[in-house]
Amino acid sequence: MLYRKNVGAVERGLRIAAAAGLIAAGAIALPGTPLGYGLIAAGAAAALTGFVGFCPACAMIGRKPL
Repeated sequence: MLYRKNVGAVERGLRIAAAAGLIAAGAIALPGTPLGYGLIAAGAAAALTGFVGFCPACAMIGRKPL
């Protein structure tokens, strides 16, 4: 494995749920706007860290999973 998981199981679920909300808000409430695209991108990044279990920002500060 190239990385050590640093996002716990509960936080992974919360990240995936929040990502779904961000993507929905960007696609439904603000379609075709730069802010909408930004929300979709942020949601995609949150979903990726939730599915993979590794967050580069958390790794940079040395955070351990709960």
